[in-house]
Amino acid sequence: MRYEELTIEGRNAVLEAFRSGKTIDKLFVLKGCQDGPVNSILREARKRDTIVSFVAKERLDQMSETGKHQGVIAHAAAYEYAEIDDILRRAEEKGEPPFLILLDNIEDPHNLGAIIRTANLAGAHGVVIPKRRAAGLTATVAKASAGAINYTPVAKVTNLCAAIEELKKKGLWFVCADMEGTRMYDLDLKGPVGVVIGNEGEGVSRLVREKCDLTASIPMKGDIDSLNASVAAGILAYEIVRQRMC
Repeated sequence: MRYEELTIEGRNAVLEAFRSGKTIDKLFVLKGCQDGPVNSILREARKRDTIVSFVAKERLDQMSETGKHQGVIAHAAAYEYAEIDDILRRAEEKGEPPFLILLDNIEDPHNLGAIIRTANLAGAHGVVIPKRRAAGLTATVAKASAGAINYTPVAKVTNLCAAIEELKKKGLWFVCADMEGTRMYDLDLKGPVGVVIGNEGEGVSRLVREKCDLTASIPMKGDIDSLNASVAAGILAYEIVRQRMC
């Protein structure tokens, strides 16, 4: 695992990071370690619903840059997460129908960064990611976004299906990228919309796909059967741009 500038090592440093309110995406703890300081860290992690992985000492040693992890390593967010309401407010302030990009199982930070960059350029008001099985806002993501992370809010939700249901109540409808879907050029993609993108291996998960109103396929003429997730997001986002301009 590549060492990120926002990796925090050592018991005191990690505990202080939690107590200072820093957003911790993931916490790695030595398997079987349950002494007082570690239990204090775990209590803080539970309060914030942080993802905790109990791992072997060899894994921590491999992840550590300082060699002084004391059985605890945390990955902190490079940037603060927004709330979904912040994204909707942004659309309202611009006088535009909301345009969100939701990501299902995008774990590659380079893909996430590229999608944030595309979202910014296509005029999307924000990106929504799930808490689990997803890349967080690391330094790698920030770099891959080419600065777009400073302008395009990213919200993190516990459950993507529940987030879609809540957004439907606020007038949005949802289209997901799926090879078996209707050709995207044959769909009306105007209005308040959320675009759901899955990873290139598994696509959008069944439960999330069932929450969507439409499925859109991207025409492909080549010999392989899938696009990189960030490329798929870009193609579908710009079809929405095209339709909004007509």
